[in-house]
Amino acid sequence: MKIFKKVLIYLIFPLAIIGLAYLIVESVMEPVRFNNEKAAREAVAIQRLKDIRTLQNAYKAEYGKFTASFDTLKSFFTDSSMKVVMQIGSNDDSIAVVNTERLKKRNPRIKPEQMLELYRKGEHLVFRIENEIPVRDTLFNDRKDFDLDSLAFVPFSHGDSILMQAVVKTVSGVKVPLFEASMTYKSLLKGLDNQLRINLDAQEKERNEKKYGTADFSGLKVGSVTAPNNNAGNWE
Repeated sequence: MKIFKKVLIYLIFPLAIIGLAYLIVESVMEPVRFNNEKAAREAVAIQRLKDIRTLQNAYKAEYGKFTASFDTLKSFFTDSSMKVVMQIGSNDDSIAVVNTERLKKRNPRIKPEQMLELYRKGEHLVFRIENEIPVRDTLFNDRKDFDLDSLAFVPFSHGDSILMQAVVKTVSGVKVPLFEASMTYKSLLKGLDNQLRINLDAQEKERNEKKYGTADFSGLKVGSVTAPNNNAGNWE
């Protein structure tokens, strides 16, 4: 009996205390680790949605509408050109403004390309010229991490697709092109503690209910196909 008490006091009780302490620490640290990993994944996901928005805006500038197809966006990036307006000279330069007005009076049909030649020869002018530049040479030049092939997929999800929609909606009698790209936390946070993710979904839906009057969905999205929002992201 004495041996059992000694084992209980010197071995079992200490182990139980250590185990209990571990469970307490783990219960505190698990949400911390979850939130840290959530923030890291969100940063990657938000950048991907911003890239989609950049491509969609460029596509709309060329075609007057958005697209619901990632293949179309990819083809637009790799194979298409876009019009870029370049400002030559400054409208704040009064001498250049006067010289340009005189030139146009002498030659009302002069083209921007001809004005550019004169500018290169030293003429003091101010004007705009429109150039066709390949999209791939215009967008994301400063982004070494831009990956066109991963554009359609939710990061860290092992292949889940981003949902993208495009519509033309009549707003106050005017037809307005709209698009939306979204990903759920269920996909983005795949592999993390499932109960904490379920709790997050409940919190997000409650927040959306208070903010928008609808539970909406739990995740990240940019743009909206229900109402114009200037293509904002729900993290902004």
